[in-house]
Amino acid sequence: MTIFSQRLKNYRGKLKSQDSKWTQQYVANKIGVARVTYTAYENGTKMPPVDTVNSIAELFNIKTDYLLGRTDNPEPSNEDYSYNTLKQINELLKKFNIDQSGLFDIEKWKTMGPEEIKQLESYFEFIVQEAKKKNKQKD
Repeated sequence: MTIFSQRLKNYRGKLKSQDSKWTQQYVANKIGVARVTYTAYENGTKMPPVDTVNSIAELFNIKTDYLLGRTDNPEPSNEDYSYNTLKQINELLKKFNIDQSGLFDIEKWKTMGPEEIKQLESYFEFIVQEAKKKNKQKD
């Protein structure tokens, strides 16, 4: 068993002890692979491609370097957290076709947590729905 497979299995086990939804099937669905493929990752018989390692790390909210054995600290640093937060916000801006200029202070965005990002997504959905309503009223 590789360090990657050991850490993957152990970390999923830790999450599962806190919430029973963290089965191999659940993780496999979330990262877009078959359960047998994910099982092979945990058993060390198959190594996932880089993009899948990134998906796993994002899902578990841990560092890829931890999974790969380059650090013993699974927790993302503030810098890692800021990058991931900005990435998620940029994805929302693209999803809702919103021009980010003038919306918010980018430094404030870096400190947003997952719950605040969900609230931001709800706000963007509201903005888009209101704009559609106004456009229909004009017609």
